[in-house]
Amino acid sequence: QVQLVESGGGLVQAGGSLNLSCAASGRTFSWYAMGWFRQAPGKEREFVAAISWSGASTSYADSVKGRFTISRDNAKKLVYLQMNSLKPEDTGVYYCAADTRFGNEVRGYDYWGQGTQVTVSS
Repeated sequence: QVQLVESGGGLVQAGGSLNLSCAASGRTFSWYAMGWFRQAPGKEREFVAAISWSGASTSYADSVKGRFTISRDNAKKLVYLQMNSLKPEDTGVYYCAADTRFGNEVRGYDYWGQGTQVTVSS
């Protein structure tokens, strides 16, 4: 089992950058693929990015390709989401998630953090 805590959210102007972090607890962090998802008000939670347990494979939503980068440090039990060239439509609560399988579906992830708010002003 793994517990997840996100940080790094905030208010930023369009075109700016934020770096989200997700701290995991539990001895088996390196066994898990990790994902970032987001949920805007009134909308369903959606996939943003995922990374395999080793970091060798990554996947991104089309809407963030070329702007966001997911990475992980298994020794520190951390996952990052570097977000550049932010747009107002990137606004939402960002969630970190973990699962033994690498994928981009919300229902495929068993463990979730509480989320961190990201607001991009125009």
